[in-house]
Parts: sequence; structure tokens; C-alpha cells
Amino acid sequence: MNIVFFSHPDFQIHQSMPRYTKMLANGMLERGHTVKICKPKARFNLLPVGSLLKKWLGYIDQYLIFPLEIRLLLMKCDANTLFVFTDHALGPWVPLLKNRPHIIHCHDFLAQQSAFGKHDENVLSITGREYQKFIKRGYSAGKNFISVSRETKKQLHEMLGFKPKLSEVVYNGVNPIFQPMDITTARKLFWKETNIDIINGFILHVGGNQWYKNRKGIIEIYNCWRLSTNEVIPLVLIGELPSEDVYKLYSKSRFKNEIHFLNNINDEVLKVSYAAATLLLFPSLAEGFGWPIAEAMACGCPVITTNEAPMTEVAGNEGFFIAKKPSDELAQEQWSSNVNQTINYLVSLTDEERSVAAKRGINHVKQFESTMILHRIEAIYEQTLNQYFDSNDTETSTYQQSIAS
Repeated sequence: MNIVFFSHPDFQIHQSMPRYTKMLANGMLERGHTVKICKPKARFNLLPVGSLLKKWLGYIDQYLIFPLEIRLLLMKCDANTLFVFTDHALGPWVPLLKNRPHIIHCHDFLAQQSAFGKHDENVLSITGREYQKFIKRGYSAGKNFISVSRETKKQLHEMLGFKPKLSEVVYNGVNPIFQPMDITTARKLFWKETNIDIINGFILHVGGNQWYKNRKGIIEIYNCWRLSTNEVIPLVLIGELPSEDVYKLYSKSRFKNEIHFLNNINDEVLKVSYAAATLLLFPSLAEGFGWPIAEAMACGCPVITTNEAPMTEVAGNEGFFIAKKPSDELAQEQWSSNVNQTINYLVSLTDEERSVAAKRGINHVKQFESTMILHRIEAIYEQTLNQYFDSNDTETSTYQQSIAS
């Protein structure tokens, strides 16, 4: 196959999306396919202006200049080319290719749902809502989709209002670098890399400042737990530097000397972090998949996460679940008590009990093995491309006629 991957521009702040595109592109290259990655170049975005104006100039690069480049690309691509959008947020470009073989990867629809008032925690501005509607109009022209979880597939169908021609679920593949390590060795390596004293272990969180990652909730959970126990175990948050509201909560904590933020962490150090941690605390309000859950389990780290899809889908029977924090203040006391009990249970595991839990988690995440995932994606790519050459399909016949002309 000839495959053209469309990706977010480099001037946007994304960590997971470029990583995902690279995984797809390298996987298809290894399988003998011809691969090209296309993304908008920074032109207007390079102008020396303030950050707000720079953002709008970036939209010119993405939605005025890049579509012209796509049209030129289409003139050079033969009929046997599959066009892959690595994120449905790239939807505004989809109408340009709606009659060509294409597939759209979907990760989460949280911003889309927020635009339609489904998340009180994330109220968008008028321009933000209009931008998300612009994206929706784009990907709604698509016909073939791959979602990273059953929950994301469900959200996709709700947003579209119809069942697309092809809609499959393929879980995210876990980087094979994430493997178990001896916990004592891992803690020594972690201390060497970070100079943080974690001799008795630590509670780990991996994620950014997005509202749904619930970073403030993590600090609130940690504060509450520390007040209820004599254990002195640090909290380590790996990802972006804290946002202003997260930093304010951290600065007021009685235990801020044991709360640490780490950023610019590579996968090798992240693997060590998972293997060294007492547990991963991942109380997300919502997710598309929840990569850290699978990565932590692959490294033998127990996971506490929210008892809602898709976190339940990814963690399966091997996760330790807590309820989503209630908005009712009267219910929060009981909620806090339940969370504390779950943390205490994992902190008090014997070496043998922890080993059993780790092995079960490791076996569970074998379903996310990256080679198997890429084989599945390749098969869907081939199915998608072949359907455009099926003479029994009316839509396909139209496509063939357009090629011939």
C-alpha cells in the first residue's frame, strides 16, 4: 500500500499525537508499505507576535495554506493510495478526501462533547465551541473510522448521529520498552535520575494539565490520605509543569515537600518510574483510552483508577477502582474514606501479594502488545483500500469512474 498519514503540525503542543503518528508510520514501513507523513508547515505562525495572535496565524497555516498543499498532493498520488488521519481533530481536511480511500483514527471526543455542553468541568468559549463544530463538520464527511476503545466508538457514533460505513475498535499499542524490572533496582535508578528519596516507594501519576486528567483531584486525594495515615510516601507527578490552579493547590498543601513534579521525562526514565512506584494513581474524570494504565501494568505497577469507561475497559479485572469524585459535598467524606482504603490496601501489600498482582496485570496487558495491534491496523487499512475497488459497491463504482476520468 501507499499510505499518506496526516498529522498535527509541529508548532502545536502535542505529546501523544506525534508519538502515535510515528508508531503508525514506522509500523507500516516495517511491513513493507510506502509511507509519507503530511502536516502543515509553520509560515504565518513564525511571525513575531503574541501567543494569542500566533495561535490564529497557525490556523491560517492549517486551514488556508495546507488545503492547497493537499490538493497538489492528490494530483501526484495514484489510485492505490490510502489517506490516514491520525486524529479526528484533523477533521477540517477530511472533506478534501471524502471520495478517496481514507480512514480516521479517533482518540477521545471530550473537547467535542464539551462544545455541546456535556462536561460542566470544561466550559468552552464561544470561539472554542465554534472551532469544535468546525472539526465535527469535517470528520462527519468521513466514512471509515478506527477508535481506540469501545467507549470512544460509542462517543463517535453519538457525535455523528449515524453508523459509519466502517467503524472498528483497535486498542492503543503499548511501547515494548515498558517491561517489568526488579523494584529495588528500579528505585535506585529512579533516585539516581531524580534525586528524590523514594526508599519506601511513592505514589505516581502520569498525565498533563488537561481538565479531565484531574491533577487537582490527585493532590486532594494525596492530602486527604496523608492526613489519615502515618505513612510518609511521596507523590510524583510526571508530565507537564503544573498549571496555575494546580500549583496554587500544591503550594497550600501541608505535604508539599513530598510532592514532586517532573517534566521532559523520556520513555526509559518513565519505565523506571512505573517499575519503582508503589502504585499509579490515575483518577481521570474521562479518557479516550488511558495509556498510563496499560504502561504501568506492563511494568508490574498496580493501578488505582476511576470506575468508569474506558478506564475500566483498559484496566479490566486487574485494576483497583475508585468512584469519580461526587459533586455533592455530603458524599465526599465517604468517597474520601473509600479512596484512602484503596490506597492503604496497595501500600500494605506484602512482596508476595504485590508479585501476584503484578503478574496478573502483566498478563492482562498482553492484549495491547504493539506488534499485534499494528497487524490489526494494517488489516483494516487493506480492507478499507480494497473496498474502493469492489465493483459491487455503488460508492466504489463512482470512485472508479472518477479515477478513470
